[in-house]
Amino acid sequence: MSAQDRTLDHYQELMTINATSHVLRTGRELGLFDALLEGQKTLEVLAERTGVPESRLLLLLRPLTSVGIIEKYAEDYAISSVARLLCQYDADLGDAIWQAAPAGLKSEPQSSAETAVPQSRFDSIAATQWVHTPAAMQAAEILDFGPTPGAEDEGEGTVLSSGDSAPQTLLDLGCGSAVWSCAAAHRDPQLRVTLVDHPGALEAAIATANSIELGDRFESIQGDALTTELPEGQFDHVLIAQRLNNYSPDQIRLMLQRATSAVKSGGRVIVIDSFEGPNRPSLAESIEALRIGIETEGGAVPELKEAQERMKVAGLESIQFTFIAASRVGLGLMTGIKP
Repeated sequence: MSAQDRTLDHYQELMTINATSHVLRTGRELGLFDALLEGQKTLEVLAERTGVPESRLLLLLRPLTSVGIIEKYAEDYAISSVARLLCQYDADLGDAIWQAAPAGLKSEPQSSAETAVPQSRFDSIAATQWVHTPAAMQAAEILDFGPTPGAEDEGEGTVLSSGDSAPQTLLDLGCGSAVWSCAAAHRDPQLRVTLVDHPGALEAAIATANSIELGDRFESIQGDALTTELPEGQFDHVLIAQRLNNYSPDQIRLMLQRATSAVKSGGRVIVIDSFEGPNRPSLAESIEALRIGIETEGGAVPELKEAQERMKVAGLESIQFTFIAASRVGLGLMTGIKP
């Protein structure tokens, strides 16, 4: 393929991506998705509901079917599972966020410990966190949770287990819907988990634990992850998942200090989040970094060296890192041991 052909293919790809987003918005604005959320409908019924002639509506239904937003069964059309997710959690397709992008990019990042992170940002993460279940299961395996003594896993990027034969305790600091700690508890049948977050997130987290019959090993502390009083030196592991990157540098230092204080000597602090590695980020990773920059006043995706230095400043040793291969958005796993 010539350089000119590659350029033309890339151009067409970008135009198709843009066109697809407008097709989705057109369907939403016409009320097509609302109609299909009620149940399957024929082209005739959909034309009546949207006020669009059948022949014209068919032009819209075809690309929506091609991208998997709408499904066709004989003469009926139905909304797909992914479209239900969009309607439930991102009904505006993220427009409110992206329309604020120009102004958000012009603002200077804040570093203060008083910088506010919109609760809507954490609510959005909690609402859709279950999509990371395969990555969470892999992370629990890498971390080698379990009641039997662990040894260093072989292979590049693996992480040491705690090596303690006694039942383990884990503090999930800013738990969201607790997908990550539930995966750990699922792997280790003796692990006991303490959740810390706001009431809405705790409700979702307990529901997640109960759905896989683990609720009897979970307890909760209601409050903000940055300010709520925590027991000192009590936990074998402290987990901070999909949280740190939303905070300002001062808040990150505070959060890691709190985690280090709460973990036992010899215990682990575990951070799961996006990290800027040596390779070129994927489109999904780049968009997530941009979204963090727009939605928060001081958040950012750190380079690996910066993230490791933060762990050291918090008093942690034996810093280890691996990307989570099962993550759809390039999440990574970093651990440190409290001396």
